[in-house]
Amino acid sequence: MSNSVWRKTVVATLAFMSATCASAVSNETLTQLKKFYEAKARVSGMYVDAVSDSALIDYAITGMLQKLDPHSVYIPKSEMQQMNEPLVGEFEGIGVQFIMLKDTLHVDAVIPGGPAEKVGILAGDRFTKANDTIISGVKMTSRDIMKRLRGKKGTSVNITVVRRGVKEPFEFKVIRDKIPLHSVKAAYMVSPEVGYIKLTVFSETTKKEFDEALKNLKKAGMKDLIFDLQGNGGGYLRAASSIADEFLDGRQMIVYTKGRAAKETYKSTPGGNFVDGRIVFLVDESSASASEILAGAMQNNDRAVIVGRRTFAKGLVQMPVALNDGSGMRITVARYYTPSGRCIQKSYADGVEKYKRDVIDRYNHGELVSADSIHFPDSLKFETLNLHRTVYGGGGIMPDYFVPIDTTAQSLYLTKIVAKGVVNGYASDFLQKHESELKKKYDNVDTFIKSFELADSYLKELKSKATAEGVEFNEAEFKKSTPLIKQQLKALFARRLFGTDGFYKTINAFDDSYIKALEILSTEGMYDKILNKGSKK
Repeated sequence: MSNSVWRKTVVATLAFMSATCASAVSNETLTQLKKFYEAKARVSGMYVDAVSDSALIDYAITGMLQKLDPHSVYIPKSEMQQMNEPLVGEFEGIGVQFIMLKDTLHVDAVIPGGPAEKVGILAGDRFTKANDTIISGVKMTSRDIMKRLRGKKGTSVNITVVRRGVKEPFEFKVIRDKIPLHSVKAAYMVSPEVGYIKLTVFSETTKKEFDEALKNLKKAGMKDLIFDLQGNGGGYLRAASSIADEFLDGRQMIVYTKGRAAKETYKSTPGGNFVDGRIVFLVDESSASASEILAGAMQNNDRAVIVGRRTFAKGLVQMPVALNDGSGMRITVARYYTPSGRCIQKSYADGVEKYKRDVIDRYNHGELVSADSIHFPDSLKFETLNLHRTVYGGGGIMPDYFVPIDTTAQSLYLTKIVAKGVVNGYASDFLQKHESELKKKYDNVDTFIKSFELADSYLKELKSKATAEGVEFNEAEFKKSTPLIKQQLKALFARRLFGTDGFYKTINAFDDSYIKALEILSTEGMYDKILNKGSKK
């Protein structure tokens, strides 16, 4: 094959490189692409099993990106929509949250105003058929079931439902619609002057949701805020910077990015909607990326107290790239830096597997239970911009006040019954029997939190359910985990009775970081003391 013919073949084959004209491809690049083409042709013709060209190309792109860094990824066409949904903030479907128990879909919650609620589907219902396909008692994955329930807005699906107290199954015709995916999961007043916001992802709709939550809390009398980023794996950088903008006034640095072809700086603008109130951010080892951008901006500007455990340590910025067949990539294009100039990205020099095990290694080394086990090199030392407190790069955001993870109630027995779906399953069964009486007894979540106690007889039922699911009973581990089992069940009951605000109000009552945040805001001088103790002024 001549060089000119090969050049045309390369350009045609790599159509997604539309911005690269044939004359710009170097001879070295052509040589390497020819080697790749020859290798693919050999595998196609000689490999023991038949492999399609499309599969080989997918493998090649996947492997190429994996060698670059842990966050550059290839996304097949079949997964593109699902991968993007949490960031876009909506999908098209029927509007239920469900759990799979014994190969059966149990409706855990019905999204208010959604198609399922409009036709009368209730939490606790079990789905047995979607159109003519049996989806109960068969080995069907959650993804397979979602494919049957989701669909384009305006299309319909006939769902056969089994409901407790109704002898015969009955059918609903549900017209699919756009279903919002909320990133602000809870927003409520903790006390007359302290508000709480739980944010689970930074999506396209996050800023709008946050603005609405902030407005309502301020209207309710909020002067100080607990902002919960625990478990928030990140999302859009611009969503994080736009929230930081509401907390900072003037022209303060939020974050800046640097890469070979991508450089941006984000600064606050005058007139933020919450520039005076005190803020406590809650973070943990699962708070990553955009969460770390927001927490880092607050810490480096001495604007908030960070409470919890060291964050995940992802300081790389990805750009989505669409490919011509509907698949796509997320390519790392820059590193981001907090206002003090620190990049918090942890090392991935020892490979992707070790990188993925980092949080487990932290746990094994005792870091999650003791701040004394965390060591940063002096070469990564930086200072905050106003109080000149010491902060470190290269390993996430280290909180201003460390709260160890509570392992006192953890056990292998608890892990098994959660993994088997026993806790969720029992909560669903319990509520089918007792939901109406609980609603009559508790007219608000505060009364429920204060007064409701799970009787020992109910715990016996849960033990029996676990045994029936094949989990061998362990008396010592059950006693150890009983407080945590009660907490989880109580929170699940509250979610059904009072929505997601009720869930977080209930579970937060047992969250050590949340409790510490409230203490910091309610104890005179404690907030300022934490911020100023590292000051060099």
